[in-house]
Amino acid sequence: MRLILDEAKTALADLADPARAVQQQAYMKSAMPYRGVTMPRIRRLVMNLARRHRPDLETIRAASRQLWDDAAWREERHVAIGLTGLKPAHGRIELVELYQYQATSGAWWDYVDRIAHRVAVLHEVHPAETAALARSWSSASSLWLRRLAIIGQLRRGARTDTELLAEVIRANAEDREFFIRKAIGWALRDYAYTDPDWVRRFTSEVELSTLSRREALKHI
Repeated sequence: MRLILDEAKTALADLADPARAVQQQAYMKSAMPYRGVTMPRIRRLVMNLARRHRPDLETIRAASRQLWDDAAWREERHVAIGLTGLKPAHGRIELVELYQYQATSGAWWDYVDRIAHRVAVLHEVHPAETAALARSWSSASSLWLRRLAIIGQLRRGARTDTELLAEVIRANAEDREFFIRKAIGWALRDYAYTDPDWVRRFTSEVELSTLSRREALKHI
């Protein structure tokens, strides 16, 4: 595990672009500094680590948690999330605690939106367990867990559990937080590509914020 951590940090330092870093930090309103490494390069870095070290699930979990906790640069946390997308971690319900920890301690949209991709896979592999998690997150004190509940089915298309989607949105429809209202609109807009009539009916039946409704109906 130590080799993975050391190589990740060294690679990010080698890829650093100080000018880009200043722009990234300002855009993200981040207290943690950036190296200035783009997301495609972070993805390639993660894949290179996987090819060299072939980590198993436990190594991935431990390395992701340690890299997250030790991070001095924001990209190190994105590598930590990237590690959980490797094949041995694909659809593993054992990583839910880590996802919750990263979402709540990271407490910003760039982290949560990437973790949402992991939750979408869990919906495919462990539908009942993940639906129960989404329901519990939808009423959590952390707005980032609530956001995760709402956007956790993005890109599932026809496999979307619409009963669950409606439930987690209804639980948050009155929330005045921007990141929740935006998430509601995003989740509905995404599903509208599959079933626009369902989204039209839902938005006519449920009182949503102007932002959520506008986002939901944007491409219908």
